[in-house]
Amino acid sequence: MHLELEQTDKENITKSILEKYAKASVSMEGSFRYPTGVSALKTLGYDEAILSLLPESVQAVYCGVGNPFSLGAIDPGMAVIDIGCGAGVDTLIAALMVGPGGRAVGVDITPEMVERANKNLHQLRLSNVSFHQASAEQLDFPPEGFDVAISNGALNLVVNKKQALAEIYRVLKPGGRLMVADQILVGEPPQSKKGIVDSWHR
Repeated sequence: MHLELEQTDKENITKSILEKYAKASVSMEGSFRYPTGVSALKTLGYDEAILSLLPESVQAVYCGVGNPFSLGAIDPGMAVIDIGCGAGVDTLIAALMVGPGGRAVGVDITPEMVERANKNLHQLRLSNVSFHQASAEQLDFPPEGFDVAISNGALNLVVNKKQALAEIYRVLKPGGRLMVADQILVGEPPQSKKGIVDSWHR
């Protein structure tokens, strides 16, 4: 089954995503069906040495469905972009991995999440990190600027995934890598357009 989404459908999806993640930027309690925070980082196998460099208050706002760093090495000096960075925990981890000779950039569509990410950055005082409000469908960066793109539980929320992937590959250097942890639908999708729109952000 294929239902074409209209512009109003896309606007309603975006509105529901913005509302959910604005709330989550204050408290993640009840917003997600999977573990978040410190326990999730440990369960998902994040590097303990890197985690030890993050304040517990930063670890506490982690929200991801997997560990994108398990898919390949992030080396010192690399440039990394985090698509749908949320509170910026993965971005900050990438920044620690690439060191002062590299850079990490986080983008998120939700202004409240970008604000929370910047507050987290202030606790670490890293000089190789920046956060920007942007959609995955429109990345305001020059072509071929990043060695690695990561995304954790965000691309499933994007309406135009083809456009988002085109943008990601545009900003990746030749031979660059996309490392994604995400959710997939198991079972039958909603059978109506309203059902699809209403359940998109869940």
